[in-house]
Amino acid sequence: MEHNKLKPFPKDFLWGSASAAYQVEGAWDEDGKGPSVWDEFVRIPGTTFKETNGDVAVDNYHRYKEDVALMAEQGLKAYRFSVAWSRVIPHGNGEVNEAGLKFYDNLIDELLSYGIEPVVTLYHWDIPQGLQDEYGGWESRKVVEDFTTYAALLFERFNGRVKYWVTLNEQNVFISHGYKLAYHPPGVSDDKRMFAANHNANLANASAIAKFRELGTSGKIGPSFAYGPSYSIDANPANVLASENSEEFNAHFWMDVYTWGEYPTATWNWLEEHGLAPEILPGDTELLKKGKPDFMGVNYYRSMTHAFNGKDGVGSGKMNTTGEKGTSEETGVPGLYKNTNNPYLEKTNWDWDIDPTGLRIGLRRITNRYKLPIMITENGLGEYDSLTEDHKIHDEYRIEYIRAHALAIQEAITDGVEMLGYCTWSFTDLLSWLNGYQKRYGFVYVDRDENDEKELKRYKKDSFYWYKKTIEANGANLVEEQGK
Repeated sequence: MEHNKLKPFPKDFLWGSASAAYQVEGAWDEDGKGPSVWDEFVRIPGTTFKETNGDVAVDNYHRYKEDVALMAEQGLKAYRFSVAWSRVIPHGNGEVNEAGLKFYDNLIDELLSYGIEPVVTLYHWDIPQGLQDEYGGWESRKVVEDFTTYAALLFERFNGRVKYWVTLNEQNVFISHGYKLAYHPPGVSDDKRMFAANHNANLANASAIAKFRELGTSGKIGPSFAYGPSYSIDANPANVLASENSEEFNAHFWMDVYTWGEYPTATWNWLEEHGLAPEILPGDTELLKKGKPDFMGVNYYRSMTHAFNGKDGVGSGKMNTTGEKGTSEETGVPGLYKNTNNPYLEKTNWDWDIDPTGLRIGLRRITNRYKLPIMITENGLGEYDSLTEDHKIHDEYRIEYIRAHALAIQEAITDGVEMLGYCTWSFTDLLSWLNGYQKRYGFVYVDRDENDEKELKRYKKDSFYWYKKTIEANGANLVEEQGK
């Protein structure tokens, strides 16, 4: 639909940015921190681009004051960061590490001193290695109790200072990449184990939200979901059905459980037919229904386009982790759908479709189905950036990407979507899990590469100043800049 005039962003709209502990903190074994599964996984040769790891990352652990001062200069209203579970409870259960908690106390206080809302993510993929060794991490129901205990520790510690909480970041990604595609720890490719681990993660998410409410914690809480709305490649009914299959398996399968505590019918029937349905024990459904979130966190990078895929069709293909455009392979699930090229969209060097309208479509779908407020918890462009001799970074491509996606949010607001905020990915450059340091997302350039940490100096990109202007205008500049 085309509107005569777009509604303004809400006056209290949270213009923010985001990060994850493993990708920025470094200090991987300092001050009592225990190892996470990522600290161990990256030691396996061939798992990451040029064997990169987060031992130092961009050293936010030691430089957080410098980074927060830059956020304040830019005018950020919110900063989303994750707590490293093994920094505060080194084994994952048992002894608490006060030094780890103090780091996050200090970070939160520093943000608040500048009027920046901390948005705290409880889990961003780095389960303690101790729990992985003890009982298999997400594959055991024991993780539900341990995650809830960990969450309660943070709720009680930071209550009153943190108003927005994210439970699990991209459960659909860490589960599928860890237990099907084997790109992430524990590096497993087993559908049965994947769906069992996913059910345990659902229970943990709901249990943490229930504990949040039981403790009377102030603020709002919800998961953060990686959503790529599905399109059909054309009007062929077989392809339309494939697109519906993808939307069920890759969106409803998670968000239905988050919101209603129930798995979608067609998906569940397919899992039972193929012997993949997780075990539902007495009390599971009741617990899941206690986990209805206050908002839906959405990480949006791209839409997905689908076509028919027969039972003897394509399966998992190679993902582009090198930045060599065009190296992604066709992927799919036999009997359900396959991903296919959308001829109407440009792509990044990592073969991700660039589709601002897809964000608007996704926001409307979530609003219409779940009736929840939405916070964009990640959206951004990973690309190669060049540092000039005079230490400038001219990233007009990132400015255009963020401008177009922020405008899509304003269009969605005009459609009737209730939006809480927009956290770009990311504030500073950081370690991309599988892609090293060459894939840059930040407003702030960090001078390091895969093989040399250099001095880790920070330089403001052109996009830093553009986003500062956008925040000051509360997005009123977006329409004016459209088409420039």
